[in-house]
Amino acid sequence: MLLQMGGVRSALSLLAVRRACCLSRAAHTSPQTHEYKPIKKVMVANRGEIAIRVFRACTELGIRTVAVYSEQDTGQMHRQKADEAYLIGRGLPPVAAYLHIPDIIKVAKENDVDAIHPGYGFLSERSDFAQACMDAGVRFIGPAPEVVRKMGDKVEARAIAIRAGVPVVPGTDAPISCLQEAQEFSNTYGFPIIFKAAYGGGGRGMRVVRGYELLKICI
Repeated sequence: MLLQMGGVRSALSLLAVRRACCLSRAAHTSPQTHEYKPIKKVMVANRGEIAIRVFRACTELGIRTVAVYSEQDTGQMHRQKADEAYLIGRGLPPVAAYLHIPDIIKVAKENDVDAIHPGYGFLSERSDFAQACMDAGVRFIGPAPEVVRKMGDKVEARAIAIRAGVPVVPGTDAPISCLQEAQEFSNTYGFPIIFKAAYGGGGRGMRVVRGYELLKICI
């Protein structure tokens, strides 16, 4: 997927505002109905500063907090800041432990967790995690699984934004499959351009290309 760099910041800001409105509207029009149940205990399926910030907000709201941690993170601050803390991913490397959905759901169910906050990174853009929470009867603090899936695919997310009337920077409507397509795009819009991985979130899979000689490296 290619994007022209000019005006990226303003366009993305508009996308964020409109996207939030769309998600809010989708939540209100969802055919699923749920009996209201106050959230009394929140797990953060993450670590570090993001987990600590969520714990702080929950404490201010009178909500009990639950941390999860890998074997290598037993001494990390986020574990100390939560009311409860549980080991996940025994025997796994740190990142793999925080991506181990069955362990996270198991801890949540065994300890009466009402809702799970994914933080950012790790499982925050995984639709299967949002679905696993829903299937387990635990609230996922974030968009519905289908919305997470659609926004995770940057090509589909761009198409949704265009259909919603959101201004977007010039880009391709489908993934780039060959050098010729990239050259045609650059001939039309000029340099610099950005190569963006269709399923890359948080800046992953992005490359800035400032000339023809670098196109071959990215294709």
